[in-house]
Amino acid sequence: MVEVREIPLQQIRRPLPRENDANKVLELMKSIQEEGLKEPIDVLEVDGEYYGFSGCHRFEAHQRLGKETIKCRVRRAPRAVLMRHLA
Repeated sequence: MVEVREIPLQQIRRPLPRENDANKVLELMKSIQEEGLKEPIDVLEVDGEYYGFSGCHRFEAHQRLGKETIKCRVRRAPRAVLMRHLA
């Protein structure tokens, strides 16, 4: 089951480093300021902790805008699924 909810940025772990396109982040910042976030990011909830593997540009845009939360599609998963994402 997937639910959409606001999660504090500080609670989302991003275990895989990514290089973001600075121009894309700036465009998203402008869009988020004007219209809000259109598409939630996807996170895994494993043992009460949140892990993000996609939505890197949207996540960074929220950080740079000083937002405290971000809209997420949350999917609960066992630790085995998390390990597959990290492999």
